Amino acid sequence: MSMTVEEALKQATFYSDDQLYVFLKLPSRAITAAAGVVAEISEPFCALIVDKDEVSLLIPEEALEDFKGRLRDYQGENKRYRLITVDIELPMEMVGFMARLSQKLAEAGVSILPYAAYSRDHIVIEDKHFDNAMQALRALQSEI
Repeated sequence: MSMTVEEALKQATFYSDDQLYVFLKLPSRAITAAAGVVAEISEPFCALIVDKDEVSLLIPEEALEDFKGRLRDYQGENKRYRLITVDIELPMEMVGFMARLSQKLAEAGVSILPYAAYSRDHIVIEDKHFDNAMQALRALQSEI
């Protein structure tokens, strides 16, 4: 029997690594530089997304200073982000889990950047909304 969304929500733990992150946009030609930065950071969380138009990079704020010279032409807002990890192994075929989290966070006025690893989900939110987001997620669990 597969796990339901409600069962997953009951079992999930939400935690943060207490790091501040920056979200950067680079031109598509910067893929090699961005991949090299991710490889050298060796932090437990960073993200690199490449599409036909751009390279997006989410890295710890402290790493930006170290790698600025290699990330020429980056764009980024002057915002800091926090990571919330949903600590439960989720089956790939689960439908609606992130939708439930997203709905609750939207009701709380929190904008999200969702990321999926192979087995776990992560939510990146602006630092100023972190406490509100954690309260909303805990409230969601208590409603089940």
